Amino acid sequence: MPGAMAAIVIPWRSLGRVLLFLICCALLLAITASLAIGQRSSVQALTIGSISSLGCVALTVLFVRWDSLKLRDVGAMPNRNSLVLLAVGLACGLFLVALHSFLVGVAGHTHWVRTVGPTAYQAGLICIGYLFLSVREELAFHGYPLRRLQVLLGVWGAQATIAVVFALEHMAGGWSLAQALWGAGMGSLLFGMASIATRGLAIPIGIHAAWNFGDWMRGNRPEAGVWRPEIDSGYEATASWTGIWAYVVIMAVATTCFWIWHRTREDAHTCDP
Repeated sequence: MPGAMAAIVIPWRSLGRVLLFLICCALLLAITASLAIGQRSSVQALTIGSISSLGCVALTVLFVRWDSLKLRDVGAMPNRNSLVLLAVGLACGLFLVALHSFLVGVAGHTHWVRTVGPTAYQAGLICIGYLFLSVREELAFHGYPLRRLQVLLGVWGAQATIAVVFALEHMAGGWSLAQALWGAGMGSLLFGMASIATRGLAIPIGIHAAWNFGDWMRGNRPEAGVWRPEIDSGYEATASWTGIWAYVVIMAVATTCFWIWHRTREDAHTCDP
């Protein structure tokens, strides 16, 4: 009986710690965002991203020690390959944006027009801001919480749980339900599977940052980008649905690729003598 009770109590304690971690990260973001009110959008993203990412690092260290784990157990420990993996993630993210733009352009009767655009300095600030914001979101969702839930709920149970929470945070930030589920939710599945497959956060951070930066460059963010989309008259609905379904398919295929990577590594580990 004591053993059975322990088996019941320990998972709930672990789940409680994951929930507490997520709440702390959300509160940290809210506080940081309030400090950045009134700043220019590029500086605001940099301020929020840098302060909140440092806070998430501190929270990760605290909770990992609380669970008697190490940072590498939740994929949050940098190593000598981290910069290379980050570059790989950035390249993958830019490729996904380019692929999505190609599909939307071909099937959605959309083309992009060069704008006056930001200066190189402004673009640099926005790029760094998106990188820090991605560090924050990957630590807050696909580091400690995802890896702990993976132990408790399995890969897809953990993925689904984090995707829902990720979507809820974006809804709190002003996204519609559809945007949060199809946009943030699908993105979370990709970033999470990349974290699980690579056993680290460098590649998901790179993919996340590159997607956001590429999306800004093609004019899909509130701030003016390098280009802006123009849709042929009468094809607005077609372009909208094409954009949504192309995004869902691309994210699903990329997630599946990382899942295959994960299964291959797991099978190879099982076969090792």
